[in-house]
Amino acid sequence: MSSPLTKPQIITVIQKSLNHTVFDSKWIPCSAKFVCLGNFARGTGVMQIYEMQHGEAQLIKEVEKPKPIKCGTFGATSLQQRHIATGDFGGYLNIWNLEIPHLPVYTAKAHKEIVNSIDGVGGLGIGEGAPEIVTGSRDGTVKVWDPRQKDSPVANMEPMEGETKRDCWTVAFGHAFNDQDRCVCAGYDNGDVKLFDLRNMCVRWETNIKNGVCCVEFDRKDINMNKLLATSLEGKFHVFDMRTQHATKGFASICEKAHKSTVWQARHLPQNRDIFMTTGGAGNLHLWKYEYPAQRSKKDSNGVDVGVAGSVNLLQNVTLSTQPIASLDWSPDKQGLCVCSGFDQSVRVLIVTKLNIV
Repeated sequence: MSSPLTKPQIITVIQKSLNHTVFDSKWIPCSAKFVCLGNFARGTGVMQIYEMQHGEAQLIKEVEKPKPIKCGTFGATSLQQRHIATGDFGGYLNIWNLEIPHLPVYTAKAHKEIVNSIDGVGGLGIGEGAPEIVTGSRDGTVKVWDPRQKDSPVANMEPMEGETKRDCWTVAFGHAFNDQDRCVCAGYDNGDVKLFDLRNMCVRWETNIKNGVCCVEFDRKDINMNKLLATSLEGKFHVFDMRTQHATKGFASICEKAHKSTVWQARHLPQNRDIFMTTGGAGNLHLWKYEYPAQRSKKDSNGVDVGVAGSVNLLQNVTLSTQPIASLDWSPDKQGLCVCSGFDQSVRVLIVTKLNIV
């Protein structure tokens, strides 16, 4: 018998109002701390570090920066250093030591315009190979950076001469299961989703999901590509099965109408790659589970393998605010713990229960 209490519950543990707009919030690995990135009303950037103490979020450090900070990642740092890489409104990529965050340990003028999205791989023991950071910008380019190499990117994906430059809204690493292979997925404002193969330096696959792509994420960065999640305006998200690529049909996918408004972000649970949370423009969170089909591939009429998409089940949903929830980050260390922030100038720490039995 299924009762409401057998399902996972999404519980707000801490809610903290802030004096600035938060664009991104991230757990600091191996700690009870999280960092909030955003901007003050006067147009400067701010980085705040909070620590959970006795059921409260205590502000332990605040640093003001010249430019508003849009996004951040710990994906390319070691567990010993725990440096955060950020992208700002001025197009700069900076890496900060949070112990002494007044000057960056690495800086590069990455783009001509705002850095919309950032992701890292090769750090925290996740993904084989060198630590790398990818940035996507309004100037239409996607660039890959090695923190050990100053000033110039190791890869630059930009439109050809004469092509229209589309606003790149989101980037993500994946397929980093050995020290040679690595892919970057990028989503654009016109609905394009492009998969760049960094080993062969080519576009491996592209599609269009008809609406601006707000977020792309692989279910795991450090395995042979398994699933790719892409969220969009108009409340839809797509899950692509990345194991079988057909020459003409590409990857099999399912599309789900999740929210009545923009799906700002989606994040897979670090402890279970088939569970993910989507954040909506109306201040709501939806928790989903992906169910695999009986067979993940079949033969088409020509005897060529073609992928078979699975299905998604809604496990739970909750409304936290009237404003969009723009960022969410699961704790890598404690299952079910997450931090989210929205445009109501609040940051919330949530606990999702019963994730081990769904």
